[in-house]
Amino acid sequence: MSKQTIRAFAWSGVVAVALAGLVAWIGVDVISQYQERLFYDVADHLRLVAISMALALATGIPAGIGLSRPCMHRWADRLMQIFNVGNTVPSLAVLALALAVLGIGERPAILALWLASLLPIVRNTYEGLRNVSPALLEAARGIGMTPCQQLIRVELPNALPVILAGVRISLVINVGTVPLSFLIGANSLGELIFPGIYLNNQSLLLLGAGATALLALTLDALFATAGHVYLRRRGLAR
Repeated sequence: MSKQTIRAFAWSGVVAVALAGLVAWIGVDVISQYQERLFYDVADHLRLVAISMALALATGIPAGIGLSRPCMHRWADRLMQIFNVGNTVPSLAVLALALAVLGIGERPAILALWLASLLPIVRNTYEGLRNVSPALLEAARGIGMTPCQQLIRVELPNALPVILAGVRISLVINVGTVPLSFLIGANSLGELIFPGIYLNNQSLLLLGAGATALLALTLDALFATAGHVYLRRRGLAR
């Protein structure tokens, strides 16, 4: 049996024990009581994650590519601070600003989550492209590749492991931030967490917090596994 298989079994055992302990702590009766509400909140939680992450990918990767171009080298560090707004400003402040602009509901929540998710994607795309081996770039130019071909066929494939690492970080940040959207009228697992705090209902609070943590860990593991399999098939795994 390989070391990776043994490690996978070990981690599975740890996760199973932790999950069983969490269920026992919350109580099976509480989980049964809030089962329908839990599924409903998880679905809304995932929808907010999917929309905001799609926007972050659609804007973050092109921004990282643009900043990595030689003509932008002297301005890159300064412009990177624009994408740092969602991380340097506290999440509640970003939500409040989004609320002031777009009102109550999902739209300000998506705006705030998009801002919070941008920096890791932009930063890792930029760093991944900037650290592609100069020898590879010289070889690409030597065989007559255009700048666009060089980007698509050489730079992006070699920067992909770093880019995926940034997306993974962004995904975990996003999932953990979504419950705060309850405060501005967007449904999520915050529907369980904050009422649990207000009513001093520890079981309800643990149910929402535990579901959020489990969702973050599950999505992170799925994304990491899928990314590793894809990179290994492309011969890019490190």
